[in-house]
Amino acid sequence: MIKIFLTVRNRLAMTKKCIHALKAHSKLPHQIYVYDNQTSYLIKEHFEYFCTLYIKKYITQVTFTTTESTFNAFSKASTCNFFGRQHNEDPQKDSYDFLVMLDNDIIVTPDWDLKLKKAWNYVKKNKLKNVKVIGQRPGGIKNLNKEPIIIDGMRAKVGKLGGSALWSVRTGFFKEVGFLSLKQLVGHDKKHDQLYWQALSKSTGGKPYIMGLQEKLGIHCGKEAGSVCNRLTRNRGKSNKIEVINFEQQEERISKMTFKEFYKHIFNDRYLIKDW
Repeated sequence: MIKIFLTVRNRLAMTKKCIHALKAHSKLPHQIYVYDNQTSYLIKEHFEYFCTLYIKKYITQVTFTTTESTFNAFSKASTCNFFGRQHNEDPQKDSYDFLVMLDNDIIVTPDWDLKLKKAWNYVKKNKLKNVKVIGQRPGGIKNLNKEPIIIDGMRAKVGKLGGSALWSVRTGFFKEVGFLSLKQLVGHDKKHDQLYWQALSKSTGGKPYIMGLQEKLGIHCGKEAGSVCNRLTRNRGKSNKIEVINFEQQEERISKMTFKEFYKHIFNDRYLIKDW
């Protein structure tokens, strides 16, 4: 069993494809914890969609946040803290295979979770205590070890940094690494990753902390759906800041495609496959 922390802000059509992929391409039992953060476009449609998933028991939890409830800090960081503190209250918290942090513009590929489980089993068997995160390469991972690790035919390297759009972490991650200081993130729409890089480095005494599998675990579709963080950061201080993350054209284009059509489209896009 795994727990998946899924962050959402607008981009409903993309979210639908993301959750469809989780249901179609996962093999391990999983729980999905959705945090819909300050959605401002197609609000009613978001509620209706998650209501349907809730009734069907496709998701374990859905939480709608506001600027106030996330303390005017970067909402992904705020809700990551919320998710982590809730997980730490779970009497069965140590029985899960691993936890996943996932952005809603990631489309997971078939057996993505089984590959991660094999990697975590390798880490546990070989007592690689400094590995706190497992993701995919390139994924923004730097300072890699020269010789690759081979895990059941998969090549992997350990390094530092790495984007958190698809991170799998130990069940004790929030106890070992900690939570982010939201005071440092007030008024920001980024910096979740940068602050966690600092915390990860501190928790390992400066050792490499992220393992990157040379496997396409998830396809990053920010190019297709639009990047909320980048748009908000570029338009910081502008009066129309909220309107620029509606992504109306992308929403319409993606919503018209079936999941099968969309997956074929992104899988055949060389840029998306090679990127991130």
